[in-house]
Amino acid sequence: MRFASLGSGSAGNALVVEVGHTRLMLDCGFSVKETVTRLARLNVEPGTITGIVITHEHDDHAGGAFRFADKYQIPVWLTYGTLKMVSRYMPNRHHLQLNIVDSHSAFAINDLQVQPYPVPHDAREPMQCVFSDGKHKLGVLTDVGRTTPHIEEKLSGCQALVLECNHDASMLQTGPYSWALKKRVGGDLGHLENSDSANLLSKLDNSKLQHIVAAHLSAKNNTPALAKAALAKVLSCENDGIGIADQLLGFDWLALN
Repeated sequence: MRFASLGSGSAGNALVVEVGHTRLMLDCGFSVKETVTRLARLNVEPGTITGIVITHEHDDHAGGAFRFADKYQIPVWLTYGTLKMVSRYMPNRHHLQLNIVDSHSAFAINDLQVQPYPVPHDAREPMQCVFSDGKHKLGVLTDVGRTTPHIEEKLSGCQALVLECNHDASMLQTGPYSWALKKRVGGDLGHLENSDSANLLSKLDNSKLQHIVAAHLSAKNNTPALAKAALAKVLSCENDGIGIADQLLGFDWLALN
């Protein structure tokens, strides 16, 4: 099992998870052309994507997904609430295969099991996911305003985590955002602050953890150094032991042993 990112942040998100001949994409917030270009960096042909799982309807996660899926005939999985909100992204006269999922119920896509779970975020029916091949678990959590016991349960015991570290509280408060946007980002339906992400990490069983990547960092309200320091302190490791999902470059393949 291995995974990589095409990019992570408010300008677009996409994560690729691979087991054997199964290759899933979690979200696709880039244009078709940009997605193809970023996949090429990972030596991935667009037509080899088995399926796309959409977490919620915001543009940076779903904006390019349906045109990309339609062009390359890739099935899409999403909640009913998300489906109701994405008509603006749909190509005309499309032939999309859309699969509705329950955010509490696991489903299989070939060699990968996907365990979705609901999260507090300002979207219609948002979810995040844990991916498993039966031996390894990759937990993904971004776009969440606060953590919950259910989130802790789903992310505990993973071999890899992609964990939102969106902003630093003091940088957000003194930064350039309007007051309304500051309240949204820092609210219970917004995005996780570095210390909140660290607090969540401290509550998990990390005994099997091989990789951890800080994701969805704000370009104006956070720095990689601050995000790394917050998570490294919990794990008692060097800051370089924490990966960063970059907006422009994402991150290269990480394998689970």
